[in-house]
Amino acid sequence: QVQLVESGGGTVQTGGSLRLSCAASGRTYTVNIMGWFRQAPGKEREFVAAITLSGYSTYYADSVKGRFTTSRDNAKNTVYLQMNSLKPEDTAVYYCAARYGVGHTTVHKDYNYWGQGTQVTVSS
Repeated sequence: QVQLVESGGGTVQTGGSLRLSCAASGRTYTVNIMGWFRQAPGKEREFVAAITLSGYSTYYADSVKGRFTTSRDNAKNTVYLQMNSLKPEDTAVYYCAARYGVGHTTVHKDYNYWGQGTQVTVSS
């Protein structure tokens, strides 16, 4: 089992920034990819970003490319999502997820472990 705990959500004005953290514990050596997803009220959970174990490969949804950056600190078993130039449409609950399969996927069902989520609200 892998446990994930997100932190760093909050309320920010349009154009502002937030950094989310996701601390992993347990059998983290089984994880190959860490991902970020978000879910707004009444909408499907959608892919935001992902990073491989090595940290050499990152992936982003078109809607956040150029504004969001994901990184990881393997020594701390922590993944980060730096969010800049935030827009009201970025408002959602953000989830950290872990996948032990290899290969990038944007499908949330392909991820094996999930955090509890953290609310991000961007006011206009």
